[in-house]
Amino acid sequence: MATTYKVLGQSNPAATTATTLYTVPASTSAVVSTIVICNQTAVAATFRISVRPAGGAQTAAMYVAYDVTVGASDSTALTLGITLATTDVITVYGSTATLSFTAFGSEIS
Repeated sequence: MATTYKVLGQSNPAATTATTLYTVPASTSAVVSTIVICNQTAVAATFRISVRPAGGAQTAAMYVAYDVTVGASDSTALTLGITLATTDVITVYGSTATLSFTAFGSEIS
C-alpha cells in the first residue's frame, strides 16, 4: 500500500452553493488531516462542511461544521483526521464567494 501526502482539494465556491472539495478516487482511501477556510474579505462569513459517504445525497447527519463563522480577513484551520473510503465526497459551502477551502491529507492506494 502506497501513501501519498498531498493537497487533496482546493475550492473557492460561489456564494451559497454546495460544492465538491474532494472525492476519493477509485481503489483509494484517504485521511483528511486539516481543512483550512480562508475569508478573503473585510466582512465575517460562515461556512459548512459535510462528508457524503459514497457520494450520497446530502442529509443533516453528514455535517461536520454548520454555519461556523470566519472573521473578517481571517482563516480557520480544522484539524479533523477524517477517514474516507472510495467515492466519499467532502462538500463545502460559504455564505459569500470570498471563502476558499483547502484540504490537506493523504491518499492510500
